Amino acid sequence: MSVEAADREAATSSRPCTPPQTSWFEFLLEESLLEKHLKKAYPDPSPVQLIVQFLEQASKPLVNEQNQVQPPPDNKRNRILKLLALKVAAHLKWDLDILEKRYQWPCLTLLTYIPVLNMLLNELLCISKVPPGTKHVDVDLASLPPTTAMAILLYNRWAIRTIVKSSFPVKLAKPGPPQLNVMNQIQQEKEVTENILKVLKEQAADSILVLEGALKLNKELYIHTIRTLDLLAMEPGMVNGETESSTAGFSISTEEMQCQVCYDLGAIYFQQGSINFELYVKARDKFFRTKELISKIGSSLHCIIDEKRLAGYCQACGVLAPSENMSQPSTPYSQIHGCLRSGNYQELMKIFLEDNKTPTLPVQFRQSVLRELSQKAQQGDDALDDVCFKVCACNSVCDVMQGRPVGVQFNRLFLRPTKEKIDFLLEVCSKSIHVECASESAKRKMAYFLKNLCLSLEDLQLVFMVSSHELFMALLKDDERKLLIDQMRKRSPRVNLGTKPITSFYDIPASASVNIGQLEHQLILSVDPWRIRQILIELHGMTSERQFWTVSNKWEVPNVYGNVILGIKDNLTRDLVYILMAKGLHCSTIKDFAHAKQLFAACLELVTEFSPKLRQVMLNERLLLDIYTHEAEAGLSGERPPSDLISRVRGYLEMRVPDVPLRQVIAEECVAFLLNWRENEYLTMQVPLPLVQTNPYVKLGQLLAATCKDLPGPKESRRAAKDLWEAVVQICSVSSQHKRGNDGRVSLIKQRESTLGIMYRSELLSFIKKLREPLVLTTVLSLFVKLHNVREDIVNDITAEHISIWPSSIPNLQLVDFEAVSVTIKELVNYALTINSNNHFWLIIQADIYFATNQYSAALHYYLQAGAVCSDFFTKMVPPDIYTDQVIKRMIKCCSLLNCHTQVAILCQFLREVDYKTAFKALQEQNSHDAMDSYYDYIWDITILEYLTYLHHKRGESDKKQIAIKAIGQTELNSSNPEEVLQLAAQRRKKKFLQAMAKLYF
Repeated sequence: MSVEAADREAATSSRPCTPPQTSWFEFLLEESLLEKHLKKAYPDPSPVQLIVQFLEQASKPLVNEQNQVQPPPDNKRNRILKLLALKVAAHLKWDLDILEKRYQWPCLTLLTYIPVLNMLLNELLCISKVPPGTKHVDVDLASLPPTTAMAILLYNRWAIRTIVKSSFPVKLAKPGPPQLNVMNQIQQEKEVTENILKVLKEQAADSILVLEGALKLNKELYIHTIRTLDLLAMEPGMVNGETESSTAGFSISTEEMQCQVCYDLGAIYFQQGSINFELYVKARDKFFRTKELISKIGSSLHCIIDEKRLAGYCQACGVLAPSENMSQPSTPYSQIHGCLRSGNYQELMKIFLEDNKTPTLPVQFRQSVLRELSQKAQQGDDALDDVCFKVCACNSVCDVMQGRPVGVQFNRLFLRPTKEKIDFLLEVCSKSIHVECASESAKRKMAYFLKNLCLSLEDLQLVFMVSSHELFMALLKDDERKLLIDQMRKRSPRVNLGTKPITSFYDIPASASVNIGQLEHQLILSVDPWRIRQILIELHGMTSERQFWTVSNKWEVPNVYGNVILGIKDNLTRDLVYILMAKGLHCSTIKDFAHAKQLFAACLELVTEFSPKLRQVMLNERLLLDIYTHEAEAGLSGERPPSDLISRVRGYLEMRVPDVPLRQVIAEECVAFLLNWRENEYLTMQVPLPLVQTNPYVKLGQLLAATCKDLPGPKESRRAAKDLWEAVVQICSVSSQHKRGNDGRVSLIKQRESTLGIMYRSELLSFIKKLREPLVLTTVLSLFVKLHNVREDIVNDITAEHISIWPSSIPNLQLVDFEAVSVTIKELVNYALTINSNNHFWLIIQADIYFATNQYSAALHYYLQAGAVCSDFFTKMVPPDIYTDQVIKRMIKCCSLLNCHTQVAILCQFLREVDYKTAFKALQEQNSHDAMDSYYDYIWDITILEYLTYLHHKRGESDKKQIAIKAIGQTELNSSNPEEVLQLAAQRRKKKFLQAMAKLYF
């Protein structure tokens, strides 16, 4: 197409033409083009883009004929480009807020603007006659020309602003398709940015001193304009800025300068306040001074402060560092912070309840308070659990009233509702809404919340607490309440609920149908045996057709007892015995032992009159309850049970009463009870033989007691251990046969023949989890560890105490379910550590399990914990039977696989014979994830230190070489020292290294 045709096409086209973007080099060709371009309403490229383009071109390196990269030359072209960049910044009034806005930088990353601004401000310093390398803190600002002083202030303000902004989280842009050249550029820019930030942070103290010194200046300052920059370019020979430009340009008053400096100093002090609390006081003073200066200055072209952010800073400082001198109004934030700091949680709740009436606290702030309290509670302050619930309740009701969904944390804290929790929640609801003046929307939200609360509760007593509350009655209409009751009746069909809950037991309405419903409700709630009896008498007086033991589907008694109880002829007696036993068993399950004893005592008194069989049943249940009570109370403190209780346990095991229904769990608990209290003599010698032959738990208990009794003992006395081994092997063994299922497929059926009757592995595991005696648990763990280690495909053995007492082989390995054995070991060691988390042998077993399953960080955690608990956190020597060579080698392997190679080299010294080959190989690795040279002080073997020195010399790492040489030069490592001195030096380094490792992996 010809030029004329192109012009015609352009003229006739209906689509408007976009003017071409001005290229950077055009500004070099035409001197006046820059000011014309910057005066446009929407210049393209924008001023910030121009700064990037000019500085990017001025800093491009050169490649000579030998293909060597050379630094950019200091020629006229590059000087003009830098001057153009400075002119654009002058056009922007040197406004750091504009220059630092990341979104307008045409960059590959969000970090690019830092190197560009660093280059721009260094050019400003250079053109303002500040010699390169000058330490600004050593310069007297008062003696400098105004533009020079202002350039130094601008650079140092930018430095501390950049430090503050770099601490904020950055939302990175979504990455596009990976391109190698782009990724390389991003990586280079990131490295440059990190280096600049490192220098700025190192000089932060100096920058702060410079700005503090600026606050003492009492003169106007000037900042360069386009005109003054032109003057400087024309007068290169002037010294110290003594030119017309030094007192020309933008005039910055003292108040404007101090306002900007105070704000930036306040920001850096606030950022550093988390390390040094006194800096919050300085930040507060700077921010309040900034507010004073803003009110004094009024509107200003050169002093633009983000007043919303300043207000936030002032509010935060008022909370963190309240001033007694300043008459600052007390805010909810400062009050809440004061309550948290002083532990005045009662006042805290008043603030939250008051704020619920007219919410002013942001939801994020409310959540942050709850998070802080939850963290304190998780650190062991159990008293805060109730406070956490109350704050969460206030937040949740506030969320409901503002139309937000209730959070997960409320549901988690409300998993176990209690009367106290319901009371407080209803109080919060009542104080959060005024029914008389509340909007219909607010009423609907609160009513919906209360209805859902009712439906979520299973305890009917709590349900009636909500449904009888005056707020509930005021918000829900009659038809809504009836609909809710229908829903609850469907959920619990045997309970007849009235529309209004009864408040008093004797306040019974006249209607017979309501009478029965109300009495059944009282029957469900009551745990007083005499009230239960009274209610049943009244119910049976009203109707003889109902079986009241079926009122609640939660009432359950064991099947072995049910047939006997339901065979009672008298309906009232049958209901009473069934309900008393069901409620007693439930109270025992939830560890409400006081009520369980009352219920069982009443039931025993009742059945004694007519049934010897049920009398013995209740005596057995009383025995089980007494065992539970002792184990949950006095037993936890190590107090031995009374002789009467031990005699009753023995009597139960020896009991021979015909036709008495027996629960297997009672025998199981009795055997566990005797093992826990070391009644080994009785279990070994005095248990009747028929009982041993018929009860698998008694047989197992006897074998465990005999094995523990023989520990430690000679090899020939290990008959009991062999018998126990064979019994457990049988429990963990399976015989396989194929069987065709209904679907025609062949399935593998696992069957077992055991001398211990019908005990299965799950039953064995359940029984072992009732044991607390350390020697018994150690024996069981040792047995299963040995059983795990005899498998043919085992790669890493697990170590345990007394492992030598067990047989070393099994005749038929194929019959052992080794997968089940592995699962059992894991469950047993987890359980054992809940009994005693400081048993070092159990910790070693846990560590070995993690090592065998390739969980190396967890393995190191438990190896170190085992050493820590038996050495007072490594202040003493770890016993050699804990840190054996095998354990050390496994720790070495863990560190190696975690790429912590310096730790590997140090651990090689712990072996009886130092493993130099492994240590040297580890030190040669260059991808180590540990701190390397910071660990050199933990090395006491001169050979390893000499190798380190050689290695760093070979790599040219002079700094690290000096650290290694310094470590060698310590006098206590001199080989001429007495052996005890060398040993002491080694022990000291071992202790410090293990403590450092523990802090790393705990």
